Amino acid sequence: MLRDLLSAVALVLVIEGIMPFSSPKRWREFLLMLTQIDNKKIRILGLTSMMIGVGLLLIVNSLTETV
Repeated sequence: MLRDLLSAVALVLVIEGIMPFSSPKRWREFLLMLTQIDNKKIRILGLTSMMIGVGLLLIVNSLTETV
């Protein structure tokens, strides 16, 4: 289980690093735009992202159990 968790964290870091590596100017503009958004909208975005992630995990786990 620890191996799976560390693998997931590693993948998140790889995915998070794609944008600043490939287009640092756009990434900086995006971060500046985020500073203009109020906390409630950012929380809703975070909650939505977590819900999608949990949903994907459930789908992946149910597909791999049948194999």
